[in-house]
Amino acid sequence: MEIINGILNIGAVVMLPIVMLILCLIFRMPFGKSLKAGLMIGIGFAGLTIVINFLMASVEPAISYYRRMGSGFTTVDVGWAAVGAASFGVPFAAPAILLVVLINVVMILLKWTNVLNVDIWNFIHFLVPGTLAYALTGNPWIGLGTVLVLSVICLLVAQRVAPSWQKYYGLTGTTCSTLSFITSAWPLALALNWVIDKIPGLRKIDISMEKVGDKLGFFGDTAFIGLIVGVFLGLMTRQPWEGVLIMGMGIATVLVLLPRMVSVMMEGLSTVGEGAKAFMKRHLGKDKDGNERELNIGMDVALALGDPTAITITVLMIPLAIAFAFIIPGMNYFPVGMLTVIVYMMPMIVLACKGNMFRSLIIGAIFLFFVEWGASVFAAEATAMMHATGVKVNGSVTDAFFGYNLPNVIISTLNRIF
Repeated sequence: MEIINGILNIGAVVMLPIVMLILCLIFRMPFGKSLKAGLMIGIGFAGLTIVINFLMASVEPAISYYRRMGSGFTTVDVGWAAVGAASFGVPFAAPAILLVVLINVVMILLKWTNVLNVDIWNFIHFLVPGTLAYALTGNPWIGLGTVLVLSVICLLVAQRVAPSWQKYYGLTGTTCSTLSFITSAWPLALALNWVIDKIPGLRKIDISMEKVGDKLGFFGDTAFIGLIVGVFLGLMTRQPWEGVLIMGMGIATVLVLLPRMVSVMMEGLSTVGEGAKAFMKRHLGKDKDGNERELNIGMDVALALGDPTAITITVLMIPLAIAFAFIIPGMNYFPVGMLTVIVYMMPMIVLACKGNMFRSLIIGAIFLFFVEWGASVFAAEATAMMHATGVKVNGSVTDAFFGYNLPNVIISTLNRIF
């Protein structure tokens, strides 16, 4: 457990280059080229993290404004980081991580998947529901089994996501392997898109950043849209004029810099992809259709945040999340922690909507509503899970994991029924 925690504490910025270097060497690529690819991936991810943190710092005054409205709620929103970290405290966490990696390799060799999930930091999306199952049953084997089954489901869904993910975001050779969002936000968005397609008039509305830019010229430019969205949020939250301008410049900066960071990361990932393709061709033959096998690298949903539509929708969802706290019947918590994770909820919705901002706003709002409602309804299960990990919490706690992580919702619902 100490070794696993040590690796995780190093963080993705350091571990990604190391993991990618090892992968490239396994693919028999030259050391220098492998090292350069790993470094570019690490540098790009570091830049991505810095810009996302800058985004959260830019909207922090707005969040603080809303936080002051949150007195009177009986449950504390502890945030995804606390819940994820707690899940590593269960007895089966360390062997679960090793078994997840082993199962992934075996499935590739058996041609059951073409996804190599290197996103070990998001293994918490398996561990949290596994920990919940353990907390509710008292049986660690059920908890471990839940983790392993979910890791397999993740690979299968990530493989289905890959074509549309690569086509829309241009992230060749990768796929999204963040379990929560590819099994909840993405399928829900696809279903709701199908419904919208059946509604005359509504189905013809197509607003995208690209089309807005073409029609409005400079005023449709990404930087200008970011400025307007930031100023709008600043005015809504009654910031001083200096704060309004700072917020506007912050959002504009994020919309311009995020795609640059993703392009740096993709410089390294494309090199890894070429090596993976050559390796698969040499050693793993063809797929069942007779085509050359490809290997897709499973990555964090954050890789899609270079898309301006995803960030714009995120910023617009922040005041809506606060409004839901006062609208949803029986809400028992104020979603302060949730505000920091909205940015990761939106990319799969934008993907399913193919960048249509009108549909993304509608579907994003519906998804956010159910996420907040689920986190409120299943607060008892969230509290029980935290207690099972040995983390001391006072009173009732919850987290967005109990709204956007479909396995958590299913396990909690089964607990209520049985």
